[in-house]
This record gives sequence, C-alpha cells and structure tokens, in this order.
Amino acid sequence: MRSARLVIADDDPVIRMDLRTMLEDLGHEVAGEADNGEAACLLARKLKPDLVILDVMMPRMNGLEAAARISGERVAPVIMLTAYSEAPMIEEATRAGVLGYLVKPFRKQELQPAIEIALARYRELAALEGEVDTLHEQMETRRVVGRAKAILIERHGLSEREAFRRLQAQSLSTGRSLKEIAEAILLTEDIDLARR
Repeated sequence: MRSARLVIADDDPVIRMDLRTMLEDLGHEVAGEADNGEAACLLARKLKPDLVILDVMMPRMNGLEAAARISGERVAPVIMLTAYSEAPMIEEATRAGVLGYLVKPFRKQELQPAIEIALARYRELAALEGEVDTLHEQMETRRVVGRAKAILIERHGLSEREAFRRLQAQSLSTGRSLKEIAEAILLTEDIDLARR
C-alpha cells in the first residue's frame, strides 16, 4: 500500500473531518479540502493530487459536474462519496469518469480498496491513452510520408522504395524526423502549386 495525496470535498464539515481522520489513519495525506464542487476543481488543478474524493450533493457545482471536469482534464482519478446508491446516480457517475463509488455511511476498511483500485485504473487509462496517442502519431506519419513519396515519385520518376530511401537519407543527414521531412516536401509542393 502506497501513500497518496488527496483532495476531499463535502459540504458537511463533520464528514470532511471524519474522512480526513480515516485517510490519515490509512497513511494518506489530505492536501486540500473543499466544501463545494467549484472549489474542489480549483484545488485539484492547483494541488495536482493523486486522487480526489467528492460528495455528490454540494453547492455551486455538484460532485458529478466536478468529477466530469476533473476527469475530463485528466487532473486526477475521482471517487464519489454519496448517500445515493440508485442506478441512475451510478450511471451518471460512470459517465462523469468516476473510478470509484462509496455509499455513506462508509467504513475506513472500505476506503483503502476503493483508493487502490481507482489509482490502478487511472494508471491503466493513462497508459492506454498514451498508446492511442502513439498510434495516432504513427498513422499521421505514415499518411504524410505516403503523400511525400507520391510527390517524389511523380517529380523525379522514382520507385516507391527509392523515394522512401531518399526521405530516410534526408532525415538522417538533417537530424529531423521522417515526418518533418515529409511535411517539408508537402509544403514545398503546396507553394509550387500556388505559384502555378
């Protein structure tokens, strides 16, 4: 079990105090507290905690709206702490990107598993997003390089293999990525077309 920095938000100061005590007993650090969803979002952005625990019903901005913002901005994973266990509330929490859901009254023993699971799921999601970004970049590079090869083939009567070899050679000699070389060729082609 590793210690986590948390932001907690609940409009009931007694619940916040109890939650803080439980979390600290478990070895976690409560970096910030808020009594409304808007303040929770601001604290999360400012403090960059490992995890945010939000009550659902709070003034200014409810916990589900705050969860959607915090999750959408990829600030931290969110656990909801609420008295509501109805299916529509759980569905809304899921849509908001919540990674854990605890129903009041809760016990200290329930907190640690919820925290560990939320942190693990968040790491998994971050890794998957990184892989997706890498795949998008690879696809974009292939698309741009393919267009650049077609221009070289047309302009210089090269084979596809030779056009690719020239792109690679230029990349190596200039220290620029293959995509940057291909984009430069596309830009030159656009300029030439504009002049005609």
